[in-house]
This record gives sequence, structure tokens and C-alpha cells, in this order.
Amino acid sequence: MAEGVARLPRTPWAWTVATVFGTGFLKPAAGTWGSLVAVLLWLVYNFLVAPSPPALRAATLLAALLALVSGIPAASLVERESGREDPGHVVIDEVAGQWIALLAFCGYGRANWGHALLALVLFRVFDIWKPAPVRQLEALHGGTGIMMDDVAAGVYALLVGALLDALVGHWW
Repeated sequence: MAEGVARLPRTPWAWTVATVFGTGFLKPAAGTWGSLVAVLLWLVYNFLVAPSPPALRAATLLAALLALVSGIPAASLVERESGREDPGHVVIDEVAGQWIALLAFCGYGRANWGHALLALVLFRVFDIWKPAPVRQLEALHGGTGIMMDDVAAGVYALLVGALLDALVGHWW
């Protein structure tokens, strides 16, 4: 931060949500850590609750929507308070996008580590590659831009994951 520029105080709830309880400060590759948290929470929920496939799909979609709805204002505040555009420590966007990617694999009775790993790889590839219109969504203002490019990457990963599952799902 430039000398003489006053730093804004931190809004605790926003920093907690945006960094996913501090996960965004892990190095290296904070975004990958955020994605891993999302995958691990999904697997733990699936193993502990053992929901039916429709219930897992509904819970995963609800979690992604909650991350999106809480992430936009939280990311906006953290961006402003940190004085940096799209700060790397904001990882709630990766959590939302990763949960969207996992929707492709909610049709099974129990969590499958292979499916979770595939969803993780697909999401990270699309999040890093940012094919159109993913990259263009970053231009949206504040938390909306921070969140929406990862939502779009999650949708790409969801579509490719669902296609792969339809083509070769019976082998795994």
C-alpha cells in the first residue's frame, strides 16, 4: 500500500467469509486451497449424512448459492478494505465455483473420491484458463466480478464433468 494512504479497518464478517476462515492466506495457490476446502466439505457432508442423490444435489446447489450470495458483498468489502482489485486472499469465489462443478457428480449414493478429484481438476483448469466469457466476467465491478468468473468456470467444469460422466460413467 502506498505511503500516506490510510488503511480501512477490516469488517470481520466479510474477511471471514471472503477468505473462508483464513484459507485465502494459505500459500502457495490460495485459490486451490479454497477449492480443496469446498471438495473436503462436500465429501465430509456426503460421508457423514449419506444423503440421497437428489438431496446431495439440492444441498450442493444451496451451498453454492449461499457462497455466491454472501460472497459478493464480502468480496466487495474485502477488495475495498485491502486496497487491491480482486485480491488473491478472497477464495469464497473458488468455493462457490467448486461446488457448482461438483453438481456433475451428485447422482451417486456415496461420495466418490475419483469424482471429487475430477471436479477439482476440471474447475481449476477452467478457473486458470478462463475461456470466454469467463475472463470477461472479471471486468464486472467489485465482488460481482470476483465471484462471477469463478461461477462461470464452475459451470464449464459442470458441463464437461457431466459429459464425461455420460460417456464413461459406467466404468467408474
